Amino acid sequence: MNTAIEQAVQVRLLATSLGSHAVPAVLHYQRADPLAVRMSFPPEISLDGAAVDWAFARELLAEGLRMPAGRGDVRVRPSGPERTVMEFHADEGIAMVQLRTQDVRQFLARSYEAVPAGREQEYLGVERGLAELFGAA
Repeated sequence: MNTAIEQAVQVRLLATSLGSHAVPAVLHYQRADPLAVRMSFPPEISLDGAAVDWAFARELLAEGLRMPAGRGDVRVRPSGPERTVMEFHADEGIAMVQLRTQDVRQFLARSYEAVPAGREQEYLGVERGLAELFGAA
């Protein structure tokens, strides 16, 4: 039983030269990969015209709602009481998006229903083990 959670969100792509504009994105969480969250963006916002997927720690997303978090490719920070800013660092540059904090909180709450915070280790490899046990692997 692979529990997958997807939530469509509207983000504002923040660009200094072009201003900001709204784009769709999707937050993904799978119980089979309990430590990670993915965020997918449509091809029209990438430099090469390909869909863009970023993976990062669920804990990073949760921490970034309260205070600046992350030092690597993905950074998250609050932007006032109703907005959260995410920065995605790549060789080509930095993309910054702003989304509603309430949307992030709702997504995280759904992910915590699937895998409670602090119990992620219990779910690592469980899906594969069950598939092997029942001969589906």
